[in-house]
Amino acid sequence: MLIRPIEERDIDALQAIAVETGPGFTSLPNSRDFLIDKIAHARKSFQRSHETTENAPEAALYFFVLEDDSQPLESAERLAGCCAIESRVGLEAPFYHYRIGQLAHSSSHLELHRTLDTLFLCSDHTGSAEVCSLYLRKRWRGEAQRPMRNGTLLSRARWLFMAGFRERFPDRVLAEMRGRFDDDGKSPFWEALGQKFLPIEFQRADHLTGMGEKGFIGEMMPRHPICTSFLPPSARACIGQVHTQTRPALAMLNRDGLRFEGYIDIFDGGPTVEAYIDDVRSIRDSQTACVSVQEALSSDERPGWLAATTGAAVGFRAGWVGRGPRDGTIALTPEEAQRLGVEDGDTLRLLAT
Repeated sequence: MLIRPIEERDIDALQAIAVETGPGFTSLPNSRDFLIDKIAHARKSFQRSHETTENAPEAALYFFVLEDDSQPLESAERLAGCCAIESRVGLEAPFYHYRIGQLAHSSSHLELHRTLDTLFLCSDHTGSAEVCSLYLRKRWRGEAQRPMRNGTLLSRARWLFMAGFRERFPDRVLAEMRGRFDDDGKSPFWEALGQKFLPIEFQRADHLTGMGEKGFIGEMMPRHPICTSFLPPSARACIGQVHTQTRPALAMLNRDGLRFEGYIDIFDGGPTVEAYIDDVRSIRDSQTACVSVQEALSSDERPGWLAATTGAAVGFRAGWVGRGPRDGTIALTPEEAQRLGVEDGDTLRLLAT
């Protein structure tokens, strides 16, 4: 299994993934033209020189695919999943959340004090980086002993990229988690709140947002605090809660130090988790080592080290290796070296998992 930057030839497989993701996966709308533009944006971002994010002409998109190289080269089944990093959100269009707050009321005459939970529309995360678009296809979730490894590779390869190209990113990073849906694929949170201000189906609003058409949010959604006590129990139960399929991804992000700080998605109520980039465990604990390719090496059947290249961003590769570094050197089999595209003397960034 190999992580690499997305390429133009991946469009058919990416569109198949966009169909599979289902409601609430805003960053991958089922639009071929949009996905073609997304790939072009990502290719341009990878090819860009090492300029700082503040001086970049536009927010960069680093979009990766998980490739199963045991499958035929032209097979649509070769792509097992995807993940991405937005270098800075909210620069071209506002990046909205609800911020959970409280309103306190008291009456000394009645000897009463009430505290009400509220939701307030905000764009507090403007300029932060976002890890997003993580999706592992069902076939690679179901294989015995592989789901955890494949999900870990998808999630943590992004941190190795950020560690290796730190100058491309700001101080903070966030991740939006998909919220709860009922058995009919509907969002109780949207039905009770969003649809009252914007009388369209969730899928329509979600699709518009995924296509970058976010102006209607500022035009139609309320600017005043909303008391959650006015919402039905089914909607309140969604606030800060994740979709069943999203729980493993959230658990991995929590282990890396990303925490819920009271911001939720304005459509489905799913939580946003965040951290300072330099505090993320997978970034802080990663290390570099010099490659030594050796013929006679034994590999653990369940290798516990992730390895990522440190050369040009456009040539980024990440995958599992069968052993850790010793004295600043990482020994690779010829097959591991070939998969990662490295030779003797190259440098890899490594992470124990």
